[in-house]
Amino acid sequence: MKACNKRISAQSNTTVRSGEDRLKGLAINTFFLFFILTSLTNQVNAQDPQFSQFFAAPLYLNPAFTGTTKEHRFVANYRNQWRNVANGYVTYAFSYDYNMRDARSGFGLMATADKAGAVEMGTKSVGFLYSYKIKLSNNWILTPGLHFAYGSRGIDKDKVVLLDQLSYGDATIASNDPLVFSLKDHDYFDFGSGLLLYSKTFWIGASAFHMNQPNISMISDNSELAMKTSIHGGARIRLYNGPFRRNIVPSIAPSFILKKQGSIEQLDLGVNFHYDPVMFGMWYRGMPSKQNLEEKNISQDALIFLVGMKHKQLEFGYSYDVTLSSLGPTSGGAHEVSLTYHLHNPNRRRPKVKYKDIPCPTFLLDN
Repeated sequence: MKACNKRISAQSNTTVRSGEDRLKGLAINTFFLFFILTSLTNQVNAQDPQFSQFFAAPLYLNPAFTGTTKEHRFVANYRNQWRNVANGYVTYAFSYDYNMRDARSGFGLMATADKAGAVEMGTKSVGFLYSYKIKLSNNWILTPGLHFAYGSRGIDKDKVVLLDQLSYGDATIASNDPLVFSLKDHDYFDFGSGLLLYSKTFWIGASAFHMNQPNISMISDNSELAMKTSIHGGARIRLYNGPFRRNIVPSIAPSFILKKQGSIEQLDLGVNFHYDPVMFGMWYRGMPSKQNLEEKNISQDALIFLVGMKHKQLEFGYSYDVTLSSLGPTSGGAHEVSLTYHLHNPNRRRPKVKYKDIPCPTFLLDN
């Protein structure tokens, strides 16, 4: 009988602990939701997701890159950041652009999606891009670009846990809290522009997204999405220009991007080494000229390592961000993958107008 009582007591204690663990988990979700809503109420400016391989997400970087390839270009980007911190941030981007040489124009489509946290708060957008090429000389082209998009911001309400559900001890029971009914997905229009100057070897550009600073609040409040601006540039430098012809010539591609959104400023600076069909790169992200007032040291974010390969018209890149900020290695860093596919017809007729097109320097394929 004593042994039986001990087993019953042990089972009861296990059940109690299990219930306590579940309530702790529910409490964490509730706190996370409260944090999000507090941020929205206080009109905290949101920050756009970023790609370490910004050169492999050209339309996301600057709409003026639209149509700067030989003909058709398909790009897919995936980023998983800080997966060990509150479910982290996951970002997707897909784009297609086409170089219409006869019209000296580029046309493109881009779709993006991101989500973060236990309630998968995120933004989705679909946009149209256009660029026009202005020939300055036989070696230089100036390209202005435009971006028009429709976006939506929201959360997964099925993963929201509120206080009345905690009191029931069962998160599957529907909540009667009016807060859950006030949360609504918010749709908005977005506008951006950019400018790009390039030759076969060098390029430099500037872009501005969210120029209309759309309201993205989900609680009938005002929370503007701050305009994102950037200045970026780079080069593709051959490491051999001797008298002998070589089928494969090694090259380096240094580049940078200086970006600002709201109060956030960052500098990405690095170089890729190419020896087809492989590429290696190393990058730094931070703002060495600025001091982090809280930590009393320089503002730094990550050290980025990159490897890439190409096979015919297909390009592949993988990068990993080593976190240098106070989050440290426990954040899980960031994994990023990019895929680019070029499609063109070498026998396509030349344009009717007398216009010499110059593809922008690429990072894996030689033009």
